[in-house]
Amino acid sequence: MPFITIRILKGQSQERKDEIAKRVTQAICDVVKIPEQATWVVFEDVASDDWFIGTTSISKMPKK
Repeated sequence: MPFITIRILKGQSQERKDEIAKRVTQAICDVVKIPEQATWVVFEDVASDDWFIGTTSISKMPKK
């Protein structure tokens, strides 16, 4: 049974998480040839203060 953990910035909408889980599950099931019910997807929400690129937290990076 595949267990997929996705770390994502806190504050993403439930709709976005639903779509990510759907697409990841479909990709795994297509390749491994297993039913959707055998695939687990778990999201870990990470605050932008706790997510770093190098030595800079994402919260301190300029917004695009």
